[in-house]
Amino acid sequence: MNKDQKIVLKKQIEVTELAGEKVMIDFESGKYFLVKGVGNDIWDYLQTETTAADIINHLLEEYEVSPEVCEAQVMQFLGKMEEYSFI
Repeated sequence: MNKDQKIVLKKQIEVTELAGEKVMIDFESGKYFLVKGVGNDIWDYLQTETTAADIINHLLEEYEVSPEVCEAQVMQFLGKMEEYSFI
C-alpha cells in the first residue's frame, strides 16, 4: 500500500465501544476483532476517506513516537485491515 493512496472502508461492520476498546464484528465472515490503544484512533480516521500519510501525521501530532515507528505500526494495522477486506 502506498502512503499517499486514498483509503476508504469497503465493508461496514458493527463496532461497539467497550471500556475504551472497540469490539468489531464482521457478520459476513462471523469473525470479531478487538481494537485498542492507537488502533482506536486509526479506525476513527478510517471513517472518512484518508491516506496512510494523513493518519501518520495526525498520530505524530498526538503521540510521542518516532516517525519510523509510527509509520511501521500504521502500515501494519492498515495491512491487516486490507487483508480482512475492510479497506
